[in-house]
Parts: sequence; C-alpha cells; structure tokens
Amino acid sequence: MDGTSMALALFQSALVAPTVLLYRHRALTMALIRRELLDRYVGQMLGALWVVGHPLILVSVYIFIFQYVFKIRVGGTPDMPLDYTAYILSGLIPWLAFAETLGKGPGVMVANASLVKQVVFPIEILPIKTVIATFVTQGICTIILMAYVLMTSSSLPWTYGLLPLMWFAQFLAMAGTCFVLAAIGAYLRDLKEFVQVLNVVGIYLMPLAYLPEWVPEAMRPLLYLNPFSYMIWCYQDACYFGRFEHPWAWPVFAVGTLLTFGCGFKVFNRMKVYFGSIL
Repeated sequence: MDGTSMALALFQSALVAPTVLLYRHRALTMALIRRELLDRYVGQMLGALWVVGHPLILVSVYIFIFQYVFKIRVGGTPDMPLDYTAYILSGLIPWLAFAETLGKGPGVMVANASLVKQVVFPIEILPIKTVIATFVTQGICTIILMAYVLMTSSSLPWTYGLLPLMWFAQFLAMAGTCFVLAAIGAYLRDLKEFVQVLNVVGIYLMPLAYLPEWVPEAMRPLLYLNPFSYMIWCYQDACYFGRFEHPWAWPVFAVGTLLTFGCGFKVFNRMKVYFGSIL
C-alpha cells in the first residue's frame, strides 16, 4: 500500500466510519446528550438554568481575579493587542473543556455498564456524547469571552471566524482521547485518579497564564513537547492575537487531531469486545 492509499485509509477510519455511525444513531445521541447535561442538576432548585449559570459564574470569577485582583499589565501594544484577562481566557476556556473530557473519559464505560452489556447498543456513541455535552459549556464561555473583548476593545478580530474549524478539530482530539481513556478505564479503574492529577498539573505546563518568553530558556522545550500547547496557541491566535502568531502550531494541531481520533477509534473498537465481561 502506497502513501496515498494509507492516508485515504486513515481518513476513512478516522472520520467516515464514526460519522456514519453518529448519523445513523443521531436521535439516540441527542437524547443522551440532553440527559448528560440535565442529569447534573436534577433535584436542584434552578435545574437546567445551571447549564448557563455555571460557566457564566466561572468565567466571571476569572475576569474579576485577573482584571481587578492580580492587575497584571499585559496588552495594549501591537504585539499584545488585548489585556491579560483576554489572554488567559482565550487558552483557558478550551483547556477546561478538554480537562472535563479527560476527567470523565475513564469512567464512561463503567458509568454506563448497563448499556454496554446490551448487545445491540452502539457503545461508540457513549464517549462521543460525553464530548459533545462538554462543548455546550465551552460555547457559553466563548460567548462571554467575545462579549468581554467587545466591551474592552470595541471590536472582534476576524480570526474569531475560524472558531468553527477549531471546534471541529478540538472535537476530534477530545473524542479520540476519550475513546482511549474509556477503553482503558474499563480495565484499569485507577486511571481516573491519574488523569485527575494530570488535569491539576497540566494547567501549569501550558502557556495559559504566562507567555512562553517568561519561561527560562532551558525549560522552553517542555512547552513544545506538550501536545496540548499547540491547541492553546491556535486558540490564542484566533481569540487574542487576531493573527497567525504561531503559524507552525496550526498544521501540528490539525494533523494531531486526525491521528488522535483515528487511533483512538481503532483502540476502542479492538477493546470493546471484552467490555461486557469485565463490567
């Protein structure tokens, strides 16, 4: 098989097969997403309003802390067009969504053991619905970020128009990662604890709260070895800089998402035949 054939085969395994599966079970997927969102707040006084209220409060707290408490003066120059709060939020919002998927991924199969044991149930949609539900929170937070940028700078960079493409790429990366974590988590229940530690530590290992120039030169290669850094740089380009400040990050992010999704889907399909017997 030549290189072109291998690329086409990877494209089919990474996108076509899962897309067909999701379309075939779209009604079931949407029902599971609604349940994923609403079950979090069952029995609470405000109920589904927390779907909007939670991200609104979260982002408002970040804005207050970085704008009025820390008062770090960054921005207002051609190199750094917006303020420090916008810089933080542009990378933090997608990372929080990814971190939520990482946290839930290892327990997806265990939490839905009754569905997994049903022979006719398409268990591939369980990681997918978890990822899509996470995007609801990210979408609301992004709207708040856009409102903040409009209020503080009176305009939005044209690069915000790239967000749908970035969301799609991020979805592929999150879904592929969730496939792997869900498959391994069905066997290794302690995986969730390791991932929780990664989520706590990971926020300090990416250029979220600091500029890469602030990192000692000897430590900077660690930023480039971290695959999540490339996603953060792309979002910062789109939501903060308004230009391709990190042009090399875009192809790395695009190729990485395809590989992550394709490999994750394959790993899940190979391991899923044993889920019923171990859950």
